[in-house]
Amino acid sequence: MFTGLSAFPLTPITEDGVDEKAFAALVGRLAAAGVDSIGALGSTGSYAYLTREERARAARLAVEHAERTPVIVGIGALRTRHVLEAAEDAQNAGAAGVLLAPMSYHRLTEDDVFGLFKDVTANLSVPVVVYDNPGTTHFTFTDELYARVAELPHVASVKIPGVPADPEAAHARVRQLRQILPGTVTVGVSGDAFAATGLNAGCDAWFSVIAGTLPEPALAITRAAQAGERDRAQAESRRLQPLWDLFAQHGSLRVIAATAAQLGLTAPHNLPLPLRGLASEDRAHVADVMRRLRLHT
Repeated sequence: MFTGLSAFPLTPITEDGVDEKAFAALVGRLAAAGVDSIGALGSTGSYAYLTREERARAARLAVEHAERTPVIVGIGALRTRHVLEAAEDAQNAGAAGVLLAPMSYHRLTEDDVFGLFKDVTANLSVPVVVYDNPGTTHFTFTDELYARVAELPHVASVKIPGVPADPEAAHARVRQLRQILPGTVTVGVSGDAFAATGLNAGCDAWFSVIAGTLPEPALAITRAAQAGERDRAQAESRRLQPLWDLFAQHGSLRVIAATAAQLGLTAPHNLPLPLRGLASEDRAHVADVMRRLRLHT
């Protein structure tokens, strides 16, 4: 579950709430494509914008439509109490694991974050992924904090925010992480543009935005790296550079939301307000990139 390709789908939002039909179809599509796990209610899944009831319902839908594919459910929230509620709902839904990012309005200290994971892991019966995503949480884990948190019960994987672009530096970074983490804890790379480099450098998993909507190209990168075909993995990633450039320019969430709409997988407007998605000219650019990359099916 914490190796290979973990695909993070959108949670399409309408004025009435979660578009359950579209969400269920997205999840089923990923299971049919053969991803290794499905990350429901991650950052791409807009978990921070949903009510407890919406999150619990989405977790149940994900497990129901994932067939035999393991589902990891995001449980991050501002208060520990609400994290514990989300964890309870995810476990009751049948999630195989949970994903926790340290959310906050005020800046968190390392002791705050360690305390969060200590309190939550003491109440879990499923594995947890430590989610280091400074781009959204504005908190950056130190290696010392990785090591402290990884010793807690149920910690199964650490989702790092990327690796150095240089392959040798990436290898060195992954080796460094291996030295401080228990052997039972896997290392997962995020930041889709870094995925091929991270997998080639020895990361166990790729927690992927693009795979939640376009699983096939992400699977091509992952399976090449797993087979030791490093050049092919990098070539597959380089082919998608125009998409990575769009991610860098607009943010992956807005681009992948436009992509899902362009494919007809969701309604044209699928993000929770106040997120309004891309302007019409930027949506046209996304559509053009998809045509050029043959990502239109």
